[in-house]
Amino acid sequence: MKQERSRVWFALSVLFAINTLNFYDRQILGAVGETVRDEWRLSDTALGSLGTAFTVLYAVVGVPLGRMTDRYSRRWILCAGVTVWSVLTAASGLARNFTELFAVRLGVGVGEASCAPAAASLIGDLFPASRRAKALSVFMIGLPVGIALSFLGSSLLEHRFGWRFTFYIAAIPGIVCAVFALLIWEPVRGSAEVHKITAAARRKGSPYLLVLSIPTMWWIIASGAFHNFNMYAIGAFLSPFLQRFHHLSKLNAGMISMVVYGLAGIPGLIVGGMLGDRMVRRKPNGRLVVATVAIFISAPLMFVGLARPLGDMVGFVLFAGLGMASMYVYYANVYSAIQDVIEPSLRGTAMALYFFAMYVLGASLGPIGMGFLSTHFTRKAALGAGVTDTSFQALRPFAAEGLHSALYVVPVSGVLLGLVLFAASRTVARDMAKLQGWMRESTDQNVPLEIPPAETVAPIPAS
Repeated sequence: MKQERSRVWFALSVLFAINTLNFYDRQILGAVGETVRDEWRLSDTALGSLGTAFTVLYAVVGVPLGRMTDRYSRRWILCAGVTVWSVLTAASGLARNFTELFAVRLGVGVGEASCAPAAASLIGDLFPASRRAKALSVFMIGLPVGIALSFLGSSLLEHRFGWRFTFYIAAIPGIVCAVFALLIWEPVRGSAEVHKITAAARRKGSPYLLVLSIPTMWWIIASGAFHNFNMYAIGAFLSPFLQRFHHLSKLNAGMISMVVYGLAGIPGLIVGGMLGDRMVRRKPNGRLVVATVAIFISAPLMFVGLARPLGDMVGFVLFAGLGMASMYVYYANVYSAIQDVIEPSLRGTAMALYFFAMYVLGASLGPIGMGFLSTHFTRKAALGAGVTDTSFQALRPFAAEGLHSALYVVPVSGVLLGLVLFAASRTVARDMAKLQGWMRESTDQNVPLEIPPAETVAPIPAS
């Protein structure tokens, strides 16, 4: 028992490290974006499209990778994915122009698409439902830690060696994590459930239609789009906003971004996971109730943070930091809610579909959408001042006002997200009861199961 417990926590530690690196690598561009924009004389729309680039292939490739997660060894999928994205992250520093960097970032998305479905599926089999939100919150702490380290490390490295070096250095921990991924213990699918069913067993029918037949999944998928729009828009433009509007240096803007966008998320994830596990013991929809309340709290906090006047960094860090902490509560509870309504053999597929919408409709639109709005409001401010020249230099004095106006879309989107999560909280109890009933009946072999042919399922050690 002690040996098994140590293997479980070793696996979770490696998954945490991989997730940390995942978000470290993708956030580098957000930390050095203003420097890249100045060097290549880019508009905010173009800068946003660089943040959008990898999310497109991330979402598309994530769907087949999700199916592979349900059929093949998850540790090998993680190893391959980490290796690919680490090498291509280093290659980002070799880009000589906007087009080359855009193309390489597309490739980074292919590798990173392997992380979430495989890791979430493993955690679902390593921890029982009563402890799953807490375990997922530990895994997801890699998100704010990775972002914080990225702003810290990238800002310091850029200040000393230039923006390209920030991409080169990221490959080293990636290769280390890829090796450790192969040492993870891979449990039998469904082994942590109350009702033990055959590892590959699932209901008959298309795996995608089975996932989409669950009403709660539709609401969760919609919530992912709203949430990722906000998270990626903030990630791409927080540091530029601090430099333009509050006149901070690149280094100081990176440090403030590290605190607000990164470190503030740690208490949000920890407290959110603990509250979610406690609430779900009292009522089935407890996790989604916690997420709903947290998001409704985050919207006005973000609004007040953005409304702080020039130079009020204490007010900005306080209100925006609390707003971000509340936004991070989303992850541990919504990810756990997916596992609560999906059978073990379809969890990789469910996460892939969720991430497809999350990134195509959310993350891919967040940076470029915010960039478009910023460009629009920048030109509007210039016209208001009587400036009709739309060149980079002519619009530069109005870039701070344009980006500031655009960022107010974040609290508006937060209110819509809260409404979607509230709708999900109204359907989740019924869907959880259906899943538990099916698993209970399947244990007694009263329900027909569909089991993939033996040769398509990779052997997974039971111990």
